[in-house]
Amino acid sequence: MHEMSIAQGLIDIIKEEMEKHQATVLRSVRLHIGQLSAIVPESLSFCFEVMTAGTELEGARLDMEMIPLRGVCRACKREFEIKNYAFECPHCGSRDIETVSGQELSIVEMEVD
Repeated sequence: MHEMSIAQGLIDIIKEEMEKHQATVLRSVRLHIGQLSAIVPESLSFCFEVMTAGTELEGARLDMEMIPLRGVCRACKREFEIKNYAFECPHCGSRDIETVSGQELSIVEMEVD
C-alpha cells in the first residue's frame, strides 16, 4: 500500500508549512489527485487518519478531488478526456497523445489556525 508513504510525505509537507506560518491547528487539507496517480482515496484517507492520531494534526479533514485524465493530440492539437486509458484521439484517431492532467498529486489548500 503506497498510500502510507504518500500520507507520510503529505504530513511532512503540512507540518513544514504550518511551522513556516506559525499555525498550530490543522482544520483541513484539500488535495488534487490525478486519475493516473493510482492512489485509492479511501486508503489515503485511512492512512492519514491513522498517522495523525494522537498528534497535533488529529481530526483534520482530508478533502480529495479526483482530476480526470486529459490529453492533447499532437496531430490535430485538440484536447480531450482520456477514457478507459485509451490513449487515442477521439477526433482524428492519432495515438500521438500528450497527457496534460490526471497525473498530479498536490496540496491545493490548507485551513489552519
